[in-house]
Amino acid sequence: MYLLGEQDRIVGISGYTCRPPQARREKPRVSAFLTAQLDRILDLRPDLVLAFSDLQADITRDLVRQGATVMNWNQRSVAEIVDMIGALARLVGVEPKGRALVARLQAELAAIQASARRFPRRPRVWFEEWHEPLIGGIRWVEELITLAGGDPVFPELAARPAARDRIVSPEQAAARAPEVVIASWCGRKVNKDWIRARPGWDAVPAVRAGHVYEIKSTYILQPGPAALTEGVRQLHAILAHAVGAAVAAELAPAERLDPDATGAPAD
Repeated sequence: MYLLGEQDRIVGISGYTCRPPQARREKPRVSAFLTAQLDRILDLRPDLVLAFSDLQADITRDLVRQGATVMNWNQRSVAEIVDMIGALARLVGVEPKGRALVARLQAELAAIQASARRFPRRPRVWFEEWHEPLIGGIRWVEELITLAGGDPVFPELAARPAARDRIVSPEQAAARAPEVVIASWCGRKVNKDWIRARPGWDAVPAVRAGHVYEIKSTYILQPGPAALTEGVRQLHAILAHAVGAAVAAELAPAERLDPDATGAPAD
């Protein structure tokens, strides 16, 4: 809604909202992810409540029972994220703005994909959504890794929407010999030392070469504009660094990465 220039319509947000930063200063926080303060939401008298995923089905049900109009999306792929953005623009009556935003996002993704084609090789990537147990990347993340120049080591898991269906053992992940490890533990800072110290992981190519990174969940685990902008840019910069490739200046201002930083290009 902010990217569409329609932020004045927003009367309340989730406590997980981090982008843009001013949203947390300007808008009341009336829900978490799995729970919501229904009375506070209804007191705001929204014409429309926006929700995401089957995990918010109970919130959606309770709001509908109390007379609210709710739109709950279940986008899990890059194409579905793009479709969601266009549908939201149509829903709030700003379809031309939506088309322009979608076109810009698609152009940036195409530019990153073109840059990735210049890599000398495609590194094998283990994306870690959680650590206890190990959970592999959800579909849009694995698609963005592929677009950004890497090959996910568990491509067969990407289409499984439920996290419980993407659980693997540390031994299974190590056996796929990832050359790059990218972790994003939802709501928790990644401890790279824990990853490196897993039994047997000292032989994993990514650990031996020092290619263990973090991308904050704000940028990659929310299936909206963040993943299609900052998230995929960070993925591309990490993978370019891992294979010794240059990144086009318009995609990432810096080409140097600190393996102990967040995974974002260093200033």
